[in-house]
Amino acid sequence: MIKVQNREIKPQYVISGGEKLPVYSFQTIVVGTGAAGFNAADTLYRLGREDIAIVTEGLKMGTSRNTGSDKQTYYKLTLAGNGGDSVRQMAQTLFEGGSMHGDIAMTEAAMSAGCFYKLVNLGVPFPHNRFGEYVGYKTDHDPRQRATSCGPLTSRYMTEHLERAVMEKDIPIFDGYRVVEIITQGDGEEKRAAGLVALEAEKGGLVLFSADNVIYATGGPSAIYQASVYPQSQTCASGTALAAGARGINVTESQYGIASTKFRWNLSGTYQQVIPTYISTAADGSDPREFLDGYFATPGAMADAIFLKGYQWPFDPRKLGRGGSSIVDMAVFAETKEKGRRVFLDFRRNPSAVQTREGGLDFSLLGPETREYLERSGAVQDIPIQRLRQMNPLAYQLYLDHNIDIAKEMLEIAVCAQHNNGGLMGNLWWESNLRHFFPVGEVNGTFGVYRPGGTALNSTQVGSTRAAQFISENYSEPPMGAEAFAKVAEPAVCRCLELIRRAMGNEGAPYPQILRKKYQQRMDLCGAFLRDLPQVEEAIRECKEDLAEMDRSVYAQIPSQLRDVFINRDILYTQYVYLSAIAEYIRRGGKSRGSYLVGARDLSGCAEHGVQTELDNGAFSGQACEVAFDRENMACSFAWEAVRPIPEGESWFETVYNQYIRHEVIR
Repeated sequence: MIKVQNREIKPQYVISGGEKLPVYSFQTIVVGTGAAGFNAADTLYRLGREDIAIVTEGLKMGTSRNTGSDKQTYYKLTLAGNGGDSVRQMAQTLFEGGSMHGDIAMTEAAMSAGCFYKLVNLGVPFPHNRFGEYVGYKTDHDPRQRATSCGPLTSRYMTEHLERAVMEKDIPIFDGYRVVEIITQGDGEEKRAAGLVALEAEKGGLVLFSADNVIYATGGPSAIYQASVYPQSQTCASGTALAAGARGINVTESQYGIASTKFRWNLSGTYQQVIPTYISTAADGSDPREFLDGYFATPGAMADAIFLKGYQWPFDPRKLGRGGSSIVDMAVFAETKEKGRRVFLDFRRNPSAVQTREGGLDFSLLGPETREYLERSGAVQDIPIQRLRQMNPLAYQLYLDHNIDIAKEMLEIAVCAQHNNGGLMGNLWWESNLRHFFPVGEVNGTFGVYRPGGTALNSTQVGSTRAAQFISENYSEPPMGAEAFAKVAEPAVCRCLELIRRAMGNEGAPYPQILRKKYQQRMDLCGAFLRDLPQVEEAIRECKEDLAEMDRSVYAQIPSQLRDVFINRDILYTQYVYLSAIAEYIRRGGKSRGSYLVGARDLSGCAEHGVQTELDNGAFSGQACEVAFDRENMACSFAWEAVRPIPEGESWFETVYNQYIRHEVIR
């Protein structure tokens, strides 16, 4: 018997894989405790489906709770002013990002206002004026002013308020359980999810969960990279779903940008707009020097590029022309990965090239856009930290809250993985090709190549709401009985037990964390924002070898280390699929787009000509790439599909009303 929340839940015990294991049964299991997972559970309960539970590796671990930026954005339909907007117009903005299905874009737009107001009613402190208008601002890839923010911690506030709503309903939460297998039934188009195998993180024992539906809210593939702004507490879970037969979509498309490394945080917005100094040092911290000057034709062009890095934050190969803001990312990468140095932001002084004799910022060297923005913001103080405190005091306080005073010390940075626009495939109701399995939040590959900043937070709410609506309306069967489930789960249980037995017996082999560092460095070098086909192909070969050798190459000295063994397996599954998709894209003639550069890069003539690269120019924007992973044969297959257009939609009230009352809408 286990006490979960305020109730005691007694499992049934079954024999599976020769072991006596507990089975917990629920109509629907939600995996994950971020903004998407909590909203899924809360919405299901509100719709009358109370036989639900949440399974999580750690209640406080996810990205929603632990990451953000200077002014973390939530993107939604315009709800203030006289600029005009519509669901169709917002859908068009999302769709024009490329490789995104039009009906998904329409749904993200249509439900954005309702999901936003739910958060408002739960108490999330989005700002409004005295008339009640939720005013907005323009974010990247946004033609209007649809963005809003609660400050640096928007997604944390969302998660905390949604968690409170779940706790009030006494929904059971199994905390400390790592999902290691998704149990499936059937074949082909009839294949469906039927439950989970989880590892009790501290004790290393297996636990079974039988469920008619699984809502998978596990976040992005965070642990496949070493240079990452994802919180270290969040680990990779996409590979487990891919290995179970869930297809991926657009997994080539991720975003990368400059972030701090000691405390992982996005350095966008005002962190860049105050024009800090970029400093490079030797590995031991000696030999500090400024290094950006040589990449730009004039001091003013360098300062403008740093400023523009604020709202052109993700790396973008389209911004590598002369004076482009993404040259900053290339320069940081060259210092860190190619020269083996360390890079810092110094908010205590201005870049020397744009500094007056008195140590202030020489505004006469700045471009009109930079100068006007700083002046209108009242940010005309002498040094960057003073300007930051003027424009965004919470951005300074955030680091202070994590024992980093950027008024007194430099901030170490790198170009880091930040968000996966692709992921697991879902339909209009966020259901996978694996039936009764619903990937929601960042693990779902909702977006294509480009997306406005803040759309990810909207998607957590829209996708989890859609999944809950569909389950409530269509999937009402009870979970499989414990004995029957044990038989269906046996092959997966045996795989897990074999890996556990071997890992515990491999004394003398490396610990999982040592191996993980090697895996992550491999992805950083060829599967992040710089991609070269020969390197990618070599990485695929290495990844395949690592998977083949895994049960002989890793040692878990104590049961609590088994969690890291399974995380490593998930990392390798995910890397293999993602790298294979990257190779597929390049072999088909894919060029630089989104947030990555394909092929050779030459920085030698950067100041005069920028970084020369072949851009995709929309050649693949009308297609989405689906990938299926065959775990048994270690093979990936691909299907390039034309994106579905934005639907016209039915707007005649009587027609929609009658369809709705006949339960013909949620199908």
